[in-house]
Amino acid sequence: MSDRKSNSSKPSEKLSLDEDALFEKVVHVNRCAKVVKGGRRFSFAALVVVGDQKGNVGFGYGKAQMVPDAIRKGTEQAKKSMRPVSLSGDTIPHPVLANFDGGKVLLRPAREGTGIIAGGGVRAVLEGAGIKNVLSKSLGSNNPLSIVGATMKGLCDLRSAEQISQIRGERVKGPSFTATTSSIPASTAE
Repeated sequence: MSDRKSNSSKPSEKLSLDEDALFEKVVHVNRCAKVVKGGRRFSFAALVVVGDQKGNVGFGYGKAQMVPDAIRKGTEQAKKSMRPVSLSGDTIPHPVLANFDGGKVLLRPAREGTGIIAGGGVRAVLEGAGIKNVLSKSLGSNNPLSIVGATMKGLCDLRSAEQISQIRGERVKGPSFTATTSSIPASTAE
């Protein structure tokens, strides 16, 4: 596995990420058989998720004649497609429903200690992004590529309160309500 990382390092990468600190997970490997005169020829496709577990995540789909080559190609494509994700502590800022092809994924924030309630491709993307507490439900297709794409689209659609207020040109409003005895009307205080 170490030789794969050394071959994929390029001097002119857009993201200057530490290769050892990246989280890589192979979500699915698909085998395709082509029947020819002498027998069958197999080709493989690998769906790979890569993230730095600090808010950046991407996925890639590599195809080759051998499994290791397909994984290497998928990993390189995933590193190129990494995108930043808005986080709120160790969860997401708000619920989101995203579609990609036939896949539909619902993501909801969860309180501390809940963990990642997700399966398969959704879990891989959330772990790669560094999200630790979230609830999810896959509502559409069970195709791994569609699920991973829908999860990525949902995470890219997230916006924090600071980002929304900056777009609107206003300041973030926090909880400013304080109940004091002076704010209670005199007729009800007696």
